Amino acid sequence: MKSNVEIAVRVVYFAMLRESTGAASETVRTASLTPRDLYEELRERYGWKLPAGVVRAAVNGAYAPMNTPLQEGDELAFIPPVAGG
Repeated sequence: MKSNVEIAVRVVYFAMLRESTGAASETVRTASLTPRDLYEELRERYGWKLPAGVVRAAVNGAYAPMNTPLQEGDELAFIPPVAGG
């Protein structure tokens, strides 16, 4: 879902998302209203293969549902699943 007004959101990337963007973070101007919407926007821009359903979002340092409303100046982290052992 998109708004008629753009907001600035600082997006922080982890793991494979950081590798594919080539940046640890960036400020994005967007009309996306939720982390899910913004993830899909960035997924298209960067060619990410991971669907939104497997990525966690954190808004302003706290895990949040992907349908949490975004506001001007929010910090949004996208955290993909990681494997390890």
